[in-house]
Amino acid sequence: MLALNRLDTTRIIATPAALDAAAYTKDAVVIRIAPDEALVIPAQPDLTVADEHAIVLQDSAWSGVWVSPEKAADILERHCEWEAPAALPAQAQGAVAGIPTKFYFDTDRVLVVIPSPYQREFEHRI
Repeated sequence: MLALNRLDTTRIIATPAALDAAAYTKDAVVIRIAPDEALVIPAQPDLTVADEHAIVLQDSAWSGVWVSPEKAADILERHCEWEAPAALPAQAQGAVAGIPTKFYFDTDRVLVVIPSPYQREFEHRI
């Protein structure tokens, strides 16, 4: 069974250029939710963004788990209609077992992220 944990993230809403230029820490995973919105995992509370109208806030509304590339491939094959990106690192998002899901594909592991209200249902379906 896949067991997800609550993630400590920073959510940023800013211009795409400001998101691209932000100085994230070396270990940060940045998942673009939209062209002007990103989740940074782990949270970076002191992050500054070069956009005077940027919104930067702590967000604990996400759950996730790191899995092996093989486990991620199995999830995708069994529970959704889209394939993993070929070039790594990469991100993808879509419905997995009917639940909105984001994947961050690193070279040796994959981060699965979902909105926390869906955590129990996701774990049950997967």
